[in-house]
Amino acid sequence: MRFKKTRNRDLPPRMLRRVRTLKSGKQWVGYYYDGRDDNGKRVEIPLGTDLDVAKVEWAKLDRKTVPKITRLLGDIFNRYERDVIPGKMPRTQKDNLLSLKQLRAAFGDAPIDAITPQIIAQYRDKRTGKVRANREISLLSHIYNMAREWGITERDNPAAGVRKNKERPRDFYAGPEIWNAVYGCAAGELRDAMDLAYLTGQRPADVLSMRAVDCDSNYLQVAQSKTAKKLRIKLHTHHVNNELGDLISKLIAQRVERKVRNPYLITTNDGRNVTPPMLRLRFDEARKKAAQNATQNNDEILAEQIKKFQFRDIRPKAASEIGDLDCASKLLGHSDKRITQTVYRRVGEVVNPTR
Repeated sequence: MRFKKTRNRDLPPRMLRRVRTLKSGKQWVGYYYDGRDDNGKRVEIPLGTDLDVAKVEWAKLDRKTVPKITRLLGDIFNRYERDVIPGKMPRTQKDNLLSLKQLRAAFGDAPIDAITPQIIAQYRDKRTGKVRANREISLLSHIYNMAREWGITERDNPAAGVRKNKERPRDFYAGPEIWNAVYGCAAGELRDAMDLAYLTGQRPADVLSMRAVDCDSNYLQVAQSKTAKKLRIKLHTHHVNNELGDLISKLIAQRVERKVRNPYLITTNDGRNVTPPMLRLRFDEARKKAAQNATQNNDEILAEQIKKFQFRDIRPKAASEIGDLDCASKLLGHSDKRITQTVYRRVGEVVNPTR
């Protein structure tokens, strides 16, 4: 009498799944073929730990055609999160995980070969966050490319030809009046951070991570966290300290005066390094006070402009106020000057009149 299979019903006949809990607490899963040796004695033949590979090996032993593998996108998302995302930069990891949350909700239960460009276009049109939708489609495209590399699908990437939503780069420019209004209301450590961000043209996270050991007699050395681009920013012009050189000297002197133990350049009066949340809090307070001052002076237009000012606008301000586009692009660490021109230069080009 033949008994029905009560376990491993998702597996082909004579394939077994073994699950063991390791000392670390993680579960190990392996697959075996329930076979016979030359003497007819039962033996379990290892097939590996990857289910897809195990089914191929099972087919060879059982003399059957390889069963068609139907994989859900949710499984692919899990593998991508486990194997690919940890190798990216921290900010990119955070952004990818945010996008994956939306993709799981929409596509997690769908078979990988069931998604078409039309379905992705419908997803794009229904998303209220148009810029976020672009990021999610880009991530989905990369996930499909990885799935093709992993041998999970042989179909063309359905996201490759899908049109993205139009994006308009942020065009806010913090002119002298706006800058001075916020700068005048800023705490000492915020002023230091604003000056360092403007003179180096670097991102907020890179500004806060600058250390005293990154400065030698001639250069401030920068390793951008987003792109890993390395720069050496000059501290002297014609053998004399430039404004950045003066600022670095001041910040290092402050470290000695405050008896700072941490390695960072931007610190509070009591010697603590300024973290991103601390920077945001201080900037929000200075901006709010500056807007209130403008309102009290009956300048509502300036007050509204001040409210739009963000710390991240300092990097484009630096790019906009450097006359030479090539120099601006190099300082920002861009490999393509067109990025500097279209995204970060927020003032018009200086031109001569007709006469």
